[in-house]
Order: sequence, then structure tokens, then C-alpha cells
Amino acid sequence: MKFGGLATLTLLLSAVLFDSRTFAADSPATDPLLRWMDQIAQQQLQRREDAIAKIQTVAEAERRKQTVRTTLLALIGGLPDYSGPLNPRVTGRIQSEKYTIEKIIFESLENFYVTADLYRPNQPGRYPGVLLQAGHTQEGKPEGQRLAANLALKGFVVLTFDPVGQGEREQTYDARVGHALAGWSVPEHIQAGGQAILAGESVARYFIWDAKRALDYLVSRPEVDAARLGAVGCSGGGALTTFIGALDPRIKAVAPACFINSYRLLFRGPDPDSEMSPPNLLASGLDMADYVELSAPTPWLILATDGDYFTPAGARLVYEEARRWFRLYGAENKLRFFSGGGPHGTPLETREAIYEWMIRWLKDGKGDIHEEPVRIYDNHELLVTASGHVDDEPGSRKLYQLILDGYLARKRPGTIPELLTELRRLNVPSDASAPEVRMSEESNGPEGRRLRVKFRSVPGVEIGGRLYLPPAGGRKPAVLLVADKMSSYWIPSTAALAEKIAALGHVVLELEPRDSPGEGERPYVGNWLTNSRANQIGLNLPAMRAHDILRGVDFLSARSDVDPANIRAMARGVKGIWLLMAAAVDIRIGKVWLDRTPYSLRAALEHSMNTNLWDAVIPGFALHWDVDDLIQAMDNRAVLRTDPTNWMERPVPLGAAFQYRYVLGDNTDLHDEQDDRYLRQLLQ
Repeated sequence: MKFGGLATLTLLLSAVLFDSRTFAADSPATDPLLRWMDQIAQQQLQRREDAIAKIQTVAEAERRKQTVRTTLLALIGGLPDYSGPLNPRVTGRIQSEKYTIEKIIFESLENFYVTADLYRPNQPGRYPGVLLQAGHTQEGKPEGQRLAANLALKGFVVLTFDPVGQGEREQTYDARVGHALAGWSVPEHIQAGGQAILAGESVARYFIWDAKRALDYLVSRPEVDAARLGAVGCSGGGALTTFIGALDPRIKAVAPACFINSYRLLFRGPDPDSEMSPPNLLASGLDMADYVELSAPTPWLILATDGDYFTPAGARLVYEEARRWFRLYGAENKLRFFSGGGPHGTPLETREAIYEWMIRWLKDGKGDIHEEPVRIYDNHELLVTASGHVDDEPGSRKLYQLILDGYLARKRPGTIPELLTELRRLNVPSDASAPEVRMSEESNGPEGRRLRVKFRSVPGVEIGGRLYLPPAGGRKPAVLLVADKMSSYWIPSTAALAEKIAALGHVVLELEPRDSPGEGERPYVGNWLTNSRANQIGLNLPAMRAHDILRGVDFLSARSDVDPANIRAMARGVKGIWLLMAAAVDIRIGKVWLDRTPYSLRAALEHSMNTNLWDAVIPGFALHWDVDDLIQAMDNRAVLRTDPTNWMERPVPLGAAFQYRYVLGDNTDLHDEQDDRYLRQLLQ
């Protein structure tokens, strides 16, 4: 049977690519880095579509499905190898006239507790089961109770549970202040997502495992017919529904809402968060249609809403490709696309489309698809634990501890030659060529000149900064400062340092590595969205910024007023890790000053919460190397380390190898003396 219909998809794609500019968070036209990465993503997606177009038989489709499944599991780090008991407990019940809500707690992994509500009809019998996954509401499982109660009224047993970071499973909850310190659900997911990638896996594996174990509990119930199981969810729940529908063959009907979208549009639009978007997905030749096609011909209902940021246009791209795939199996009737009115969510017409789909495929089409009024319970009435927090369960473990356990089991010390090979694979080194530069004067006086400079780092990416030139002629030493706007009473900005260094007779470049400003702003996490996007296409933001630093060294080395044998560099905070990556592969950086830089990448795995970790996340790096290895790779070049910090930006005492600022009451002149002393050490 021929695949066919590619011309139609091409026309549709052309239209939605143009229209997508209206909903992208930051238009590529105004974000050069996003535009550059999107071009790479589109090339990868085009290669994938070319491969899909060649599939014309079920045998060819089955071979691709095997490859896709293997690839997906490899991208997330596989699923946990655990077969321990669920140890389920019913902690309470809410009795309604026609259905009952049971409050359930079980262990997804040992001492890793999942809180759930089970909705079941009051009449005895064997019913189809539905796994209902919550979206990114902070409350978790109460979100879908109208849908869950109606499914129970229609003869289904429904289990809805709290995803990690939501409901009773907050990961950074602090009883002293009564809330999660990292913020609501998405920031907690992003926190864990960065840790998982650093440790060589995707946090998605734990979310998927929770869903799989929830399904295990559902089929253990005597009133559930294990041969008739469905999965439903919206937004983040739509993502988890997509994953479990693709990977667990027990699911016989799938209905994800407000998530399914092609990365043709999604990459530069509302690119989803950590558990929804595994690293290297696009670089491995995959798109979201692969989830749908992986389980074909299992029935899929792809749901969208007209006003959603996961646009109907992007969902339809997936549907149009998957429809032809299902046609190969003679099962085109098992795939449907439905777009309802309203914003992101599941309005009435969407919910009734879900009822119809589940009744059609799990109840032989017998049942009323119309929604009935049900009582909506408040969040506290649906709590499973006495305190509302699984933290208070005996022996309860957090997600970061699971990630740390996996890391400790897999870690293998890497050698320095292997580290240098990895940095080359990440494209950190430059070719040492002089970049073409554009300059504009900002100031000119007896103390020297300051110019704004811009130059190309790689084709399609321009970086810039400020160049400070002292008035004296001749070749001079040079210092590269990685720009940092941080400035306080105690710590000077890099601009203030640049002026001081130039006054001492050095050429100074205050370099601004590439960035997508304002992207995906969340508390504490750093520029997670730009790095996440880079990881999807097989690139890495810290490595790209390290390369930018070396292009800055190229710029300085090519200047007639710079002594290329005398170049130093300084960076503050997490940017110090970019600088170390650059210095490890390039001996032209003769000396480095790291100020308030985290002392260890591996230390970021030891707590639930970090600050700006995503600005340092390199997939799998911590399995083999740490900050000290980067310093060792510099081969005895000097490194000055002041006020080393933990991952909450707090200096920690680490011994005589480090120097620390001191505070002496109102002796304000001593503050300047300390940084002057550090400057002298850098420059001498």
C-alpha cells in the first residue's frame, strides 16, 4: 500500500510555518540565536520526513517502530529496572450516590510514594480502566475530577495521580514557610530535569515509570478489565498520556489533549518543559508523530483547542502524517483529530469527545457520551496523606535522591584526554582565525577608549561586547572578562573591573556570549529553555558559550595592540564553567580568575533545588568529569578561585586553595582592596 499524500502535507506545512510567527514566544526575527537553532531543527525534521516518506509497507513501518522504541528508551536513559511491590494502601473514601472515590497511596519505586484518587462505579462488575494524568496544575490529581467522575458514571474505573512536583508530591516543600521553595510544578520539573540530564538521563523516565506503575495498580483492581485500558490527559498530562500510550502496549485507547504538536512549530514556539521533551530528540531523527505511530494501530484521539499555544495547526501536522501511517495498517478509522473551542485546557466539547472515544473503543460504543453534573470537591477533600505531603511518609524519598542513586551506579571516572576529546566533540575549540569585526565608538577620553564590538562566532551567530583600550601605544597584555551585570556593595560588576584593568594598561574585552534573553523565565533555573532547545538538536549551550569565549580570544590575539602570549580571563558564577571549558582546550588563555563559581557540578545532584544549573548542564558530563577535571586539563596554568559557591550561590569553606572576601563592618576601603588584590593576582 502506498504512503501517498506528501504534496498535501507540504502545502499545509508551508502555511502553518508562516502562521506560526503569530504565536511564537519570541519571534525568530527578533531572536537571532533562536532563528539559528530553528534552522538546524528544521533541517533535522526535513531529513526525518524524507525518511518517513520512503515507508510504504507495514513491514517497513514495523522496522521503523523497533528503531524508534529503542531510540526513545535510550534518550531517556531507559526505564527503571525495578520489580518491587506497590504496597498500596487505601487511606479514605468519598461516597457518592453512583460512584466512589478511593484515596490511594503506593510506591512507584522503593519508598517513592505516589498519591492517587480512584473513581469507580458503585455497582459491582468488571469495567474498563482509564489512567487520567494531570496537567501542570499545582494541585495535581483534583484537576481532572469532572472528567474522572463522568467516566465513572459511564462505567469506567479511573485512576488519577499526582505527578512528581505536584499535589502531595512537591519536591522543595518547606514546612517553615508552607510552600515549595522552587515555585509551582513546572520549576520543580525543570530543576529535576537539569539534574537528570547532567547525570546522563532524562527526568521523563521517572514520570513515565510513575504512569506505568499507576497502570499496574489499576489492573490489580478486581473490578478492572485489564484487556480494556485507556489513557487520557491534558497539557503535561497530555505529554504523559502520549508517552505511556506509545510505550505501554496495555493501553488500547489514547486521548492526549493540548500537547501533541510537530516540532516544526513547537521548537520555536512553546517548547515544552523537562519531562515533556527528551534531549537529542530531533537530532536522533524523531518528532512527536513518532509517539503516535509507535503504537499504531492502537486508537488515538488527538485533541487541540483553537486558542491554545500548542496550536491546532501543529497538532494537525502530526495527525496528517500519522493518518497515512494508520492507513498502511488499514486502520484510518482508529485515528481522529478534534479541535474544540477555547484556550489551553479541556472544555465541555473536548471532554465529550473523550467520553465518545473511550466508549467507542473500550465499551463497544455502548454508552451516553454527554456529560452529567457532578459534585466538584475541593483539593483538601481529595488529599490522600494526613499532612498533604508524602514527605511525611516513613522513609519517603525525593526525586533528586533517585537521580543521585542512578548517577552513583553509572559514574565512571574519565581521563583528561577523554575530557579533551569530549570538549572537541562539543565543538568548544575555535579555528583561531581572526573574526571580521564591526565597531562603534562609545567613549573616548584621556583615560582611554571604549568601543562596542560585534563579530561572528559561527556562521549565523553573532556575538559582541565592549572593548576597553588604554591610551598608551604598543603591544599590551589583554584580559577577557565574561560579561556579568552583577554588582553589589561587596562585588564589582565586570564593567567596573574592565575600567580598572584598562587603567592599568591592559586591553580588555568584556564579552557577551550568545543568549536568548527573556526565554522561558522561571525562578532559579537559568536559561533552561535555550539549553533545552540546544540539547534537542544535539548542541549544548554551555559548550557554545565556551566556543564564543575562544572567538573572543581569537579577536584579541589578532589585534596589533595585544600581546597574544599574554592573555588572561575572568568569569563570575556559573559562567566560570564556560571559561574553564574554553581554557581546557586552548593554551592561549594563560591564567584564569573564577569568582563565586560553583565548586562542583556533581554537587548539584545532592539537593532538590539549585540556582542557574541549566546554564551549566552538559548531558552526561557529571558521569565522568567535574570542575576540578577542567582545571587539571589546563595543565598547570594558574587558576585563581575566590568565594567558591554551592548551587544556591552561597560561598562555602573549602580550604587554603581558595580565597575569600571578608566583611569588616564600616571599613569600606577594605572591600575595594580585596578585589584590587585579586586583580593584581590575575594580572601578575
